[in-house]
Amino acid sequence: MTLGVLAVLGMAFTMFAGFWTDWLWYRSVHYSSVFTTTLSTKVGLFFVFGLLMAAAVGLNIWLAHRLRPPLSAMSMEQQNLDRYRMAIAPYKKWLLLAVTALVGLIAGASASSQWRTWLMWVNGVPFHQKDPQFHLDVSFYAFDLPWYRFLLGFGFAAAILCLIAAALTHYLYGGLRVTSPGARATAAATGHLSVLLGIFVALKAVAYWLDRYGLAVKSSDFKATGNWTGLRYVDANAYLPAKTILFCIAVICALLFFATLWRRTWQLPVIGFGLMVLSAILIGGLYPAIVQKFQVQPNEQAKEAPYVQKNLKATREAYGIDQAKVTEYPGKSTSQDKTRLRDQVDATASIRIMDPNVVSPTFQQLQQIKAYYGFPTNLDVDRYPKDGKEQDTVIGLRELNLDGIPKNNWINDHFRYTHGFGVVAAKGTEADSEGRPVFTEKNLPSQGDLGTYEQRIYYGEKTTTYSIVGGPQKEVDYSDNEREMTTSYQGRSGVNLDNPVNRAAYAVAFNEPQILYSGAIGKGSRILYNRTPKERVEAVAPWLTIDGDAYPAVVNHRIQWIVDAYTTSNGYPYSSRTTLGDTTADSLTATNNSRAVVAQQNQVNYIRNSVKATVDAYTGEVKLYQWDTQDPVLKTWMKAFPDTVEPRGAISPELMDHLRYPQDLFKVQRELLTRYHVTDAQTFLTGSEVWQVPDDPTNNSGSAVPPYYLSMKMPGQSEQAFSLTTTFTPNGRDNLSAFMAVDSDPRTSDYGRIRVLKLPTNTTVDGPKQVQSQFNSESDIAETISLLSRGHSKVEYGNLLTVPLDGGLLYAEPVYVRGGSLKYPLLRKVLVTYEGRTAFKNTLDEALDEVFGVKSSTRPPQTGTTTPPGTGNPTVKQALEDAQKAFDAGQQALKNGPDWDAYAKAQKDLQDALKRAEDAQSETGGSGGKNGDKSRS
Repeated sequence: MTLGVLAVLGMAFTMFAGFWTDWLWYRSVHYSSVFTTTLSTKVGLFFVFGLLMAAAVGLNIWLAHRLRPPLSAMSMEQQNLDRYRMAIAPYKKWLLLAVTALVGLIAGASASSQWRTWLMWVNGVPFHQKDPQFHLDVSFYAFDLPWYRFLLGFGFAAAILCLIAAALTHYLYGGLRVTSPGARATAAATGHLSVLLGIFVALKAVAYWLDRYGLAVKSSDFKATGNWTGLRYVDANAYLPAKTILFCIAVICALLFFATLWRRTWQLPVIGFGLMVLSAILIGGLYPAIVQKFQVQPNEQAKEAPYVQKNLKATREAYGIDQAKVTEYPGKSTSQDKTRLRDQVDATASIRIMDPNVVSPTFQQLQQIKAYYGFPTNLDVDRYPKDGKEQDTVIGLRELNLDGIPKNNWINDHFRYTHGFGVVAAKGTEADSEGRPVFTEKNLPSQGDLGTYEQRIYYGEKTTTYSIVGGPQKEVDYSDNEREMTTSYQGRSGVNLDNPVNRAAYAVAFNEPQILYSGAIGKGSRILYNRTPKERVEAVAPWLTIDGDAYPAVVNHRIQWIVDAYTTSNGYPYSSRTTLGDTTADSLTATNNSRAVVAQQNQVNYIRNSVKATVDAYTGEVKLYQWDTQDPVLKTWMKAFPDTVEPRGAISPELMDHLRYPQDLFKVQRELLTRYHVTDAQTFLTGSEVWQVPDDPTNNSGSAVPPYYLSMKMPGQSEQAFSLTTTFTPNGRDNLSAFMAVDSDPRTSDYGRIRVLKLPTNTTVDGPKQVQSQFNSESDIAETISLLSRGHSKVEYGNLLTVPLDGGLLYAEPVYVRGGSLKYPLLRKVLVTYEGRTAFKNTLDEALDEVFGVKSSTRPPQTGTTTPPGTGNPTVKQALEDAQKAFDAGQQALKNGPDWDAYAKAQKDLQDALKRAEDAQSETGGSGGKNGDKSRS
């Protein structure tokens, strides 16, 4: 008994620990209202529907028992049942309680999972848009219909359970007889069960009525268009009247069952029920099939066109592509002025040759500094000012990498190594003479163009474990060449562990008993967890869908993670559905699962980028900002969770500088635009204008090419704008059919404007795959790539960028080499093609000059290439090579054991080499100093 009591207490405390730690966490991030609202809604639904189900089943069992016949028939069947009746007689009340409690618990648990449906129904706001068939506000389908369907499902479940429970009770006590002589059911049993069957049939009538509206959001496979949502000809002219007729039949049938209370005969109800089943087969199944076969198929396009037009309109509105501007684009340049074309390139686009999805290992090698730091696999592209002009910048944070700490143990993993340090940024359009990034922010602590800011990173994409900070145990801050710096967290983030109850709860919740008794935890200790930006935003706003790519920015002297979030719905009438997991997948998500969208519901047919969120990298503070002020779904959630989302006006100008159009929304929209760029139903039905998103030609993933951020000027624009771009090819072919860009700078009035350049179908313009094949097939280029790939070297292709230029299309692609002892890619060549001419040169300018046959008259030659200060001096060059060797030797020593003697020797050699480089550079009047040499080495 003692062990049993202890086991129960242990289970109870485990449940309490989960609840208590969740409450403490929400309170620590100042979103306790989200926790309480969600919890109270779940608890309320659990008890209301659990009690309703328990009461319904219990009442019917009690009623069946009360209506039992006073004497049982004299038969073998009843004699056998007498034994069961006598056996359960002393426990009838307990058995009744057990049965009702069980069904109540199951029903309550099922109902509590519908908390989102309830909150959307009770807080729903109108869309002020009506569906074209029933002329009801879209909010009825998005907010009301899901709740009505849940109630209907609950009613069916209750009716069936009550019917089964009542029938079993009647059978047990003789009200129903299977083999006994005489009547098979008593009058009381007949009346009771008839009422329950009548309720079931009445609910079926309600289901038929709701099914009428459900046709507007019903998904089906339409041969002419594929995935389809909404009414088609057969739905409007066969299914809709059939559902109305079936509703009337079901109502009559239900009344016949209720009439059994007076007639005490099953004859009419059974006939009525049989008629309803037959009608469902003939009217609900056979008749629509006949209409489809003999009315629709002989003239399908004419019959379906009006309904396709409704689908086109609704789908374009629901996905925000109704304002997409499609313009004809020749695909061929007619200009003969090569100098003008060459000059026009610089004005049209800032072609990015630093691919954020390739150069992460380069950042790692040159700017990791310590083995316990790391960069994400895919870096980000942002805009930062330089000399009064904004430039595309590749940016990444030096985050904590626990795999690289000298020794893994509980104290090191959770107390000493707790945070990353500093931003590393490089120009997107330039590389130095060695093919390395031109860093605008570098070293440890980071220095450069970003000025002063809080550099410690306690919250980041790679920070997936908990840390305990602020207590007696000091944390490793960063190390310079002389000593290891320590710090103690000063923020108010996390949960205080001073309280022994809190410590015990976290010890249980994290399965870490040491949290309870460790001497490293004391006054001021705080536990930090749920530390990735997407994880934190998802937790404080569980009604949002989170974009797969959170990105960092330095805003008001702090590192802020910016997270795009979406409101979605699966109930927009006539709008075709898409699966977010599939639509947002590309070659990057195929190799990096952390970039996948965090979806509340995977299938949607309405989406808005309604919220911009920030997460402070030091304090973990989460802020949600209303971005789409017209979105009714967001307004509904803001009613349900008041004071959780700040108004759009609260976004500071400094933060606005770094907001951008989100990638996952763009990927959803481009997938829909492969079919929904046309607005004419006849063209849509023929399928002649269907496009596809091409596979990424730069790798073998077999997945779609990702969209690329690029500052460029589309035809009709007066100046370059930060944009998100992609290409389309015809369905099943590789030539280019269209180019798409969206203005991604929220500071402009054109933000979110989608422009699609549609190429003529009677001419063939090379698509990305064909351009890549052309690069690889030219003998000179193939020979050079073969040379670059010799030995242990490996050629890696960067992003293949497409730029509309004077009616034609310019392609540019950086080529990196990860060679020999270097474990990181360096930019070695740039491929450029335009109008059939291809160049493969060391720099972008050289390649452009060769393609156009002239040099730029507006920019000095070799723009985009920087020679590191002092590298022209052979002494400096040799010193830097020695420094690189020493650095590599130190890293190898860390991996071998680690071998601290070898590491110390390597560090001394590194310092000597850097000192020689600095002295030689000073003698030649070079600049850059010690920090710059550190970066280069």
